[in-house]
Amino acid sequence: MSIGDTLADARHQSGLTVTQVSQQTRIRESIIRDIEQGDFKTCGGDFYARGHIRSIAGVVGTDPAPLISEYDADHGPVGAMRAADVFQPSKPIKIRDRRSPSLALIVALLLLAVIGFGAYRLVASRHHGGHPAAAPTVHPTVHPAAKPTTKPSATAAPAPADLVIKIAAAQDCWVLITRASDGSQIYMGVVSAGTSMTWTEKHAVQMVLGNPPGVVLTVNGQKQNTSVENILHLSFSPPSSRSSTSPG
Repeated sequence: MSIGDTLADARHQSGLTVTQVSQQTRIRESIIRDIEQGDFKTCGGDFYARGHIRSIAGVVGTDPAPLISEYDADHGPVGAMRAADVFQPSKPIKIRDRRSPSLALIVALLLLAVIGFGAYRLVASRHHGGHPAAAPTVHPTVHPAAKPTTKPSATAAPAPADLVIKIAAAQDCWVLITRASDGSQIYMGVVSAGTSMTWTEKHAVQMVLGNPPGVVLTVNGQKQNTSVENILHLSFSPPSSRSSTSPG
């Protein structure tokens, strides 16, 4: 029996629907259906596929070990690969730089405005029957742009009701953070070893860690348990609500 058939049969015996398994594992229903049909292409790679097999097997009540062994036999065993190599985007995202208008363009616009005002004065004087007044000769003076003297204001301290999440990485760790209300993405990428990142949110969020033991995770100053070897799924809410974690 294939991996997908084993998981599907265990799910039916446990009386669970695909939707219920998706809610407990936080894996999309479409991916669960593909896995049950033996298609792992939508998992996003071998690392994720193994984590999904473990998560689904744990929910439907079957032993994941033989299933992982069968997957390794078909797709190759886990290699010595860093989390950054696994999750690094294949196509880097290019961000277009915003450029300020050139000084020459500003001068040209200023000169056109002066000429237009002079022409308006000339036409207005002729309309009233008097002698046309000579348009004033204006020599625009260009001054170098002054450097801003104001200093950027300090970032406001988070309010007591905010959710403050901080990751300090001892090893590279892939991180995904989404809003619990609509699934919109807040952050996706690798937090490199020796660096840290902090997010301040006002609403509940969901988080996925690709290398939990390689980071120290604190939420509102409280250290979280990240000793799980597998992919770790977490949910956090502002201080008025409780948080939860689940291994991948």
